[in-house]
Amino acid sequence: MIFVFLKEKLKILLTGANGYIGRRLLPQLLELGHELICCVRDKNRIDPDLQTLKKVSFLEVDFLNTPNTVSFPKDIDVAYYLIHSMSSSTDDFDEKESLSALNFNTYMEATSVKQVVYLSGIVNEEKLSKHLSSRKKVEDILYKGNFALTVLRAGIVVGSGSSSFEIIRDLCEKLPLMVAPKWLETKTQPIAIRDVISLLSGVLLNEKCYNQSFDIGGPDVLTYKEMLLRYAKIRKLHLWIISVPVMTPRLSSYWLYFVTSTSYMLAVNLVDSMKMEVVAKNNKLLEILKLKPLTYEEAIEMAFIKIEQNLVLSSWKDALVSGRFSDLKNYIQVPKFGCLKDNKAIVIDNTEQVLENIWSIGGNRGWYYGNWLWKIRGYIDLLAGGVGLRRGRTHPNKINNGDALDFWRVLLADKEQKRLLLFAEMKLPGEAWLEFEITKNHILKQTATFRPKGIWGRLYWYSILPFHYFIFGGMIRNIATYQNNKS
Repeated sequence: MIFVFLKEKLKILLTGANGYIGRRLLPQLLELGHELICCVRDKNRIDPDLQTLKKVSFLEVDFLNTPNTVSFPKDIDVAYYLIHSMSSSTDDFDEKESLSALNFNTYMEATSVKQVVYLSGIVNEEKLSKHLSSRKKVEDILYKGNFALTVLRAGIVVGSGSSSFEIIRDLCEKLPLMVAPKWLETKTQPIAIRDVISLLSGVLLNEKCYNQSFDIGGPDVLTYKEMLLRYAKIRKLHLWIISVPVMTPRLSSYWLYFVTSTSYMLAVNLVDSMKMEVVAKNNKLLEILKLKPLTYEEAIEMAFIKIEQNLVLSSWKDALVSGRFSDLKNYIQVPKFGCLKDNKAIVIDNTEQVLENIWSIGGNRGWYYGNWLWKIRGYIDLLAGGVGLRRGRTHPNKINNGDALDFWRVLLADKEQKRLLLFAEMKLPGEAWLEFEITKNHILKQTATFRPKGIWGRLYWYSILPFHYFIFGGMIRNIATYQNNKS
């Protein structure tokens, strides 16, 4: 239990509100009674359930762009800086992170903010990876702001939907025998997502935490190999790991990319960081806030409770960096000219059941027809450097704008208007949309739109046209008639 240092209602600016940590922190801050302004790059990606909350307002801001402080709120008490770009590039993500921090400081100069809380990484090694070096540089930039800064430095975060947990889960569940790189012997200090959120909320206007940087970690210091073996033990899996010194960083990155659901860019940056020991040295924040952290095993068990109950609040896979595109605004309007289309329509009897079928598409449910063909397409995409089908979906029958859905991205999920619009993140010689809509006269319309890029795009479309006839035809028929016997 954390000691509560304040009782007054605060006006809090939350950046990265659509991210994995931001989505977890938001309800915690609301529960504490604070007023929230959430900064997002794209308002279309906001969870529709959050829009009904009167205490939350949303502000569309891209901190990579030149700051415009005119319409920016001035009466802010505390701001959370949760902006990271590690997955977006292997080359210039550090430059983007520095620019975002500089622009953030400019915005804060026009406000009355007293404290900024930044979630960073543990940086205790003399030689840091590019990822951790970038985190440290951002920290240095934020310390130059006109506010009291509190930095929480974390290593591996363990929780349902976290990238670290999902990678460990993929490796252990898929590979009974691993021929693994030597960096599996590197030590790290994992911390449960629940404890991270408690610490982030616990430092609010706590003067003991002003202009301080704290390492945060759980009670266990483990090697990556020990983390995998303990996970396997909890899950009652047989796992053998053989470490080899000959696996290069490039091979290690490909190993993570093909076996787990991570993107290649994220895999490269993760491998670069996994060679560094990430162990907390200044861990006194736990004492200041009187928090007893969960053990690694407890964090794993807590994650599976959420998974089994379909209560995963956020997943790193739904972040835009898990796919090919960083900005989806340009794709929300389906083009009408210069495109090739496949239109299907069918009269339906049970609108509610069909709508539920649409909202459950992909993931474990599959695509209603020719799932083996979808899987082959996923493997081809993976070999071509795409995302493949590995991401699945966060929830079995709930979809939000911006969510990942296998190798698609949800552009629009409007259940009231009975419309779902997907955009393809697979490797293609063009751009593709897939739309489902139920009209007022009980007709299910299914439209596949492809905007080819050059002659290769047109050749691609016509080469798979015979498959479209069977796949799209079978898909709409089965969506119209599928009955979930388990419900």
